[in-house]
Amino acid sequence: MKHSRYVKVIQQTILSDPLCSEDRMLWETAIRDVRPFSSFQPEKDASNPRLQIKEDNSSAAKVPPPVKNMRSYMLNAFDSTVHRKIAQGRLNIDARVDLHGLTQRQAYSLLLHFMQLAQYRGLRHVLVITGKGTSSGSDGILRQMVPHWLETISFRLCINAFESAARHHGGHGALYIKLRRLPSGHVP
Repeated sequence: MKHSRYVKVIQQTILSDPLCSEDRMLWETAIRDVRPFSSFQPEKDASNPRLQIKEDNSSAAKVPPPVKNMRSYMLNAFDSTVHRKIAQGRLNIDARVDLHGLTQRQAYSLLLHFMQLAQYRGLRHVLVITGKGTSSGSDGILRQMVPHWLETISFRLCINAFESAARHHGGHGALYIKLRRLPSGHVP
């Protein structure tokens, strides 16, 4: 597929060293005279909570439950006719990205760049493959997190709606995404 080369370029950029040569020179200049303490041991003061390590049992630290019904997470209604046409192959998927094997951080960056590039290129329908995560014995962290990411403002600027893909496109381990059109004059 012609769009897969863009995904590879984005992924290589994200996974490669984030510092350019100028930034690297500045960083090396800044740390040139830095030396580690020879025998520095911080005091372990029980009254200082920053030095204590506590297990965080708050709900904010827990992964949200898996999303069973994508319809409840839609930004706008994903037109059932369009969904059916994509599922039946009568409407093309313009691009796809596979997030298998990536960390959450890598997946988030790749997905955001992919969405922005796809929107800029004027694409309308893309497929995001998160995987079901069943091989690791869990419900799949990316499968759980991607719908939540899509609700954030960074992604809402790019997408109009999303919904679970048809079984042959990955089912609950993949999402159809309808991209927003850029205002006229922005598409190359």
